Amino acid sequence: MSLADRACLATAWTLALLAAGTAMPQSARAQAAAADPAAVAAEAAAPDLPAPPPQLDDPLGIDPLAPLDQLPGMEVEWPDGGDVPPWPGEFAVEDTLPSETQAADASDSANPDSVATGADDVRDGLVASALPAAEDLADAPGDGADSAADRRAERQAEREQRRAERQALREIDDGDVRYQVVVNFVPSEDLKALDQGAFTSRFRALSTLERLADDDANLAQVNRRARDDRDLLDTMLHVYGFYDADVRNSVARIEGQERVALTFDITAGPLYTLSAIDLAGLDAVGVDVPAMRAAFGMKVGDPANSDTIVAGRLALLTGLLETGFPFAETGEPDLLVDHDQRSGALTLAVKPGGQYRFGGIVTDDDDLFGSRHLQRIARFDRGDIFQASDVDDLRRAILATGLISTITLTPVAATPPAGTEPGTVDIAVDTVAAPLRTIAGAVGYGTGEGYRAEVSWEHRNFFPPEGLVRARAVGGTQEQLINLVYRRNNFMTRDRVLTAQVLASNINRDAFEARTFLVSASLERQTNLIFQKKWTWSVGGELVLTDERDGRSRIVGGSRRTFFIAALPTSLTYDGSDDLLDPGKGFRLGGRVSPEYSLQSGSQGYVRIQLDGSYYQPVSDRIVMAGRVRLGSTFGADRFDIAPSRRFYAGGGGSVRGFGFQRIGPRDGNDDPIGGNGLAEFSLEARVRFGDFGVVPFFDAGNVYANSVPDFSGLRYGAGIGVRYYSSFGPLRIDVATPLNRQTGDSRIGVYISLGQAF
Repeated sequence: MSLADRACLATAWTLALLAAGTAMPQSARAQAAAADPAAVAAEAAAPDLPAPPPQLDDPLGIDPLAPLDQLPGMEVEWPDGGDVPPWPGEFAVEDTLPSETQAADASDSANPDSVATGADDVRDGLVASALPAAEDLADAPGDGADSAADRRAERQAEREQRRAERQALREIDDGDVRYQVVVNFVPSEDLKALDQGAFTSRFRALSTLERLADDDANLAQVNRRARDDRDLLDTMLHVYGFYDADVRNSVARIEGQERVALTFDITAGPLYTLSAIDLAGLDAVGVDVPAMRAAFGMKVGDPANSDTIVAGRLALLTGLLETGFPFAETGEPDLLVDHDQRSGALTLAVKPGGQYRFGGIVTDDDDLFGSRHLQRIARFDRGDIFQASDVDDLRRAILATGLISTITLTPVAATPPAGTEPGTVDIAVDTVAAPLRTIAGAVGYGTGEGYRAEVSWEHRNFFPPEGLVRARAVGGTQEQLINLVYRRNNFMTRDRVLTAQVLASNINRDAFEARTFLVSASLERQTNLIFQKKWTWSVGGELVLTDERDGRSRIVGGSRRTFFIAALPTSLTYDGSDDLLDPGKGFRLGGRVSPEYSLQSGSQGYVRIQLDGSYYQPVSDRIVMAGRVRLGSTFGADRFDIAPSRRFYAGGGGSVRGFGFQRIGPRDGNDDPIGGNGLAEFSLEARVRFGDFGVVPFFDAGNVYANSVPDFSGLRYGAGIGVRYYSSFGPLRIDVATPLNRQTGDSRIGVYISLGQAF
């Protein structure tokens, strides 16, 4: 017999007794007088007592603990002829009758939409919400007197506890209630399938009590939040497959504090499992049915976990989209729960929509990209089985060009499937162009570099498709230049960049003076924020005509020297880090080799080599240790036979912080750096993050050597601390450093500002 049937029968039993007691009062008194005339006379002489006030859901005001009068003999016929349900046990009732306020509060607790109007009402409501349901307190059939006595003692203890809780709550200022939330699980075998830590964390992330914990609240508001969170826990337990779970909340003042503890006690109950799984319509995919069932990932007997069901549905849809079904759809999962069997039958409708191969790529805007160029960017060819990931890759590649602001890629059926032969589907590309021209300017000042102003203009599609032209001019204390650049992205194939440039500059630094004219071209595979690539490389050529003089020549009154240099620079880099601008783990390795041939009062051939490595290791959720090494060597020529602009220098924000730009290394009699053929640099820093901000203590070391092979002697050390602001684009860094073993003429403090980490 169901719980509802038992409740209905109990109600019928009570009403029958009440009817018998009111319909035959004279007959009952007559029988009682015949049996004991003195008792009847005493009863008649007793003064009339007021009827007890209504209690909770008892509108007649009958005290369930009071003994019943002797009832006449009677028979009751139960409508279904079944077993008579057990008589309800004693309800938890206070020793004193409840006041009208408490009775009204109990009614409010039963009706969540009611509004508490008094502090005492709300206090009692908070405690009453912890009361177990009446049917849970009913005596079990066949219980003896000892069991009933034990339960009465337990209920008496509960009443005493609730009195203490109410008394403690009355001592709290009703104007601003502070609280903490506690979640407890009653241990059970089925709970082993639940990650209690993850469950609690998820609850706290969604909890009304937790979300509003810092807001001022009175008891009525806290009560409302507690009821919302109890409903939330019920819903979450259903999601995890616990459909018979019981959640009870209680409140108690924290000893010695003006705060209360709101405790949720969870009895999870049995874990429901899947009794049947019907993926209706999946058979239409043909031979791929087993693979698709495996992609769904659930089987009969698994927990009826709604999260897992939703994940399985997504995995199934993804599997279809990745195996040639661009128009696949799935319905909403339908779980039919059987409480008697503690299981659920899952039904999920599947509409595969037919299998297709890639056709062509079509666009209605040839001014930005023609279909031919888009096919060059795509990683799929005509006739390949349709894969949604290939379409998404094409979308991101088009976004990476910077030429469009919005894009939509839509599969369009070109020919339908014929039997077991897949159809063909074209990809329609619809774009909205972004602004193609940019004018930019910047003004700045740097320690050791002086003032610097830069202005640039660029058109990112001057020569379609993706033919960029940029003009740039720089004017500053130590540098003036003009530069014209042509760059074509996705040149001939995906991810290839062709760059050609012409540059004329005049540089006047402490290390050297140079008037330079340069022409260069390169072909490279670049990385970017959208597609961070593991491997990048570049090959190119340079022709340089430069008129230079180093500090040593200035001292002795030496004239400038003119160099004509031809170079073939190449580079190869591996990026195993997790982020381009803010790496948190992994490593990077890079090498650059530049064979060069120089003409200046004779010919000179040499090779410049530079190796870079960095490593990133998280030591906690908030701290990342980062280290960097750079080594450089020039083989084949003395440093004074090499143009000053082609030598190695150290010092500055991207080198050894605390020292001025290019100020580390051998110096001339005028205390100006002269550069060298060998380079060694090291950096170590701890990146500590607090939300959107961070602090970075760091230590750098390095030196420049006259010889080609660094001997690591005479290292210069710099240390300092930096601040980071983590924007949506990348970290903005401000570093302040000081040289620990500075040389004559070195500043005591260096300040460096840039976008991205130091390395």
